[in-house]
Amino acid sequence: MISTASCSVPSFRHRSGDERTVMADNSIKKISIVPFGPQHPVLPEPIHLDLVLQDEKVIDAMPSIGFIHRGLEKLVDKRDFKEFVLIAERTCGICSFGHSLGYVEAVEKIMNLETTPRTKYLRTMWAELSRLHNHLMWLGLLADAFGFESLFMDCWRLREKVLDMLELTTGGRVIFSVNKVGGLKKDVTPEMLESILKTVDELEKECRIVTDTFLGNGDVLSRMVGVGKLSPERAEELGCCGPFLRASGVRRDLRLQGYEAYGELNFEPVTALEGDCYARCKVRIGELYQSMDLIRQIIAKMPDGPIEVPVKGNPDGEYMARIEQPRGEAIYYVKANGSKFLTRYRNRTPTFANIPGLIETIRGAELADVAMMILTIDPCISCTER
Repeated sequence: MISTASCSVPSFRHRSGDERTVMADNSIKKISIVPFGPQHPVLPEPIHLDLVLQDEKVIDAMPSIGFIHRGLEKLVDKRDFKEFVLIAERTCGICSFGHSLGYVEAVEKIMNLETTPRTKYLRTMWAELSRLHNHLMWLGLLADAFGFESLFMDCWRLREKVLDMLELTTGGRVIFSVNKVGGLKKDVTPEMLESILKTVDELEKECRIVTDTFLGNGDVLSRMVGVGKLSPERAEELGCCGPFLRASGVRRDLRLQGYEAYGELNFEPVTALEGDCYARCKVRIGELYQSMDLIRQIIAKMPDGPIEVPVKGNPDGEYMARIEQPRGEAIYYVKANGSKFLTRYRNRTPTFANIPGLIETIRGAELADVAMMILTIDPCISCTER
């Protein structure tokens, strides 16, 4: 439903610091409030925004959260702390490995468990394979959004190769169920690691052709360059994270804190300076090749040894773990009381943190560009609303 109203429309003045001010212009103008989502032909996610339009220009946007809330966090009452990892990873089918990793890291810190070196390296390898999977899927959806169907199919064909590697090593293509408190449920063989190296080499060659199209095709550039710009200062003020933040030139990546095996790997965050949709695409493409390089480093340094440590007793205390998911910083808060059932589990997802930045970029944009701007934050509403 589209509602229209005649009213005195505020026109936005320049921002002064953190303060948003408006100036009435004494003229009577017609505005339209248009619901955007939760179902939309371009967007795969059920995000819902109410757009305030003046002609074809967006003057404000109001997000609506909770459309697909499932109440997963409340299941700590019914699943003990060892079983709950299966619930945590089902928060989302794309970010499933990261959700299980963040949860078990928090519980392991509470219980003072130090996992084995091989566990750390395998977890890091699967985290980077998940990043490859996420970014290739996102590139395909981006191509589909501006009608480049052949490019969409190429991206998802390459994504299948990543899913094949995940299936080879974990047995699953969506939900992997390899993490557990204290270590891993599955190990990998030298033959599996050799197969991954071979596949990554092939994948890199094929990705070059696809990513060159995103970075150099005129039709693609016309939809992204200069669209949805966000300054580094505003990106930080609004609490943005992940590629969305780094595309505005902010060098922040939680992997630099060295959790799991990241402290023993050589890499630098991928950043861009433009702060527009093109920069966000460029950062994710850079992270594709960075993940491939990290996987090679991991396999070259992979230690031998066990993949789990004994877990005795129940957790008692609280901890907040932070990891760098493909979409950005994710926070996992766990509070335990000494019994097998946790008191509280809370997950703050990257999309939730990036919504204020998204609203900032949409204000003043053309209606035709809104879908593209939403896609470039790579929203995951399943994670956000849980």
